[in-house]
Amino acid sequence: MPTVDNTCSLYPSLFVNHGGGPLPLIGRQDDLARHMSAVVTENLPRRPSAIVVVSAHYEGDPIQITSGSNPDLLFDYYGFPKETYEYKYPAPGDPALAQRIKDNLEKEGLESELDSKRGWDHGVFVPLLLMFPEANIPVVSVSLHKSLDPDKNMAIGRALSPLRQEDVLVLGSGYTFHNMHAFFNPEHATKKASLQFNDWLKSTIIDEGNFEKLKEWKQAPSARICHPREEHLLPLLVVAGAAGDSGAGELIYDTRSQVNDHAVTGYLFK
Repeated sequence: MPTVDNTCSLYPSLFVNHGGGPLPLIGRQDDLARHMSAVVTENLPRRPSAIVVVSAHYEGDPIQITSGSNPDLLFDYYGFPKETYEYKYPAPGDPALAQRIKDNLEKEGLESELDSKRGWDHGVFVPLLLMFPEANIPVVSVSLHKSLDPDKNMAIGRALSPLRQEDVLVLGSGYTFHNMHAFFNPEHATKKASLQFNDWLKSTIIDEGNFEKLKEWKQAPSARICHPREEHLLPLLVVAGAAGDSGAGELIYDTRSQVNDHAVTGYLFK
C-alpha cells in the first residue's frame, strides 16, 4: 500500500468504482465497500477542504454543476430494498466553489451551467457514505460532457486541477468494467475481457504514466466488451486530466467483483 505523505502540497485525486446501485452499502459488494472506506485513511494525506465528484450518472451539454446549498439525494436505481431509498447525506453544497468551477471550465473553452436544483445521484452518495460518513465536507458534483468526447472530458479535469492546490479532492466515480448484459450473464469471455482491459489501464497509468493515452481507450484490448457505452470509464479520464502532465498514478486496488467476478481497478493520482 502506498505511503501517505502528509506534507504533500498538491492534494491527490481519486478514481473509485462505485458499485451497482446501493450494493456496496447493503453487504452485496463488500470488496468495493472496504476499498472505498480504506482509501481515506490509507491514501489521503489529510482531510479535504471540499469534494468535487464527477459521477458516471451525470451528463450534460453544456456541462452541469450542482450549485445548491443543501442538495437532496437522487435514488436513481430500481428494485432494491426499501431502506436503500431512505439514505441521508446532509453534507453542504458549495455555491461559491461551483461558480469557480464554472469560471475554470470557461478558461478551458468549455461551456457550463449551474444547477441549483439537482441532487446527488448514487455515483456521488454511495462513495461518500463510505468514505466520509460524517457528511461535514462541502460537496459539488460536476457532470461529464454528454458528447462522451475524451478530449472534452479530460479537459474538465484540467479545469478542476487548480483546486487541488487548496486541498479539494477531485473524485471520479465510475467503473472500469461496465457491461450490464455481462453483469447479469457473466461468462468466461467477459471475465477474460475485464482482465485484459484492466491490465491495459494499469500499464498505461502505472507503468507508462501516459495519461493522454487514456483518450485512445477504444484501441485497448476488449474495450467495447468492457464498455459498450463509456460513461462509466470517463470519470477516470477526468481525474487523469486533473493530475496533469507531471502527475503520477498509483494502483489503490485490483479486485474481482464478488457479484459477477469481473476485474475492476481503482487509482490515486498525485
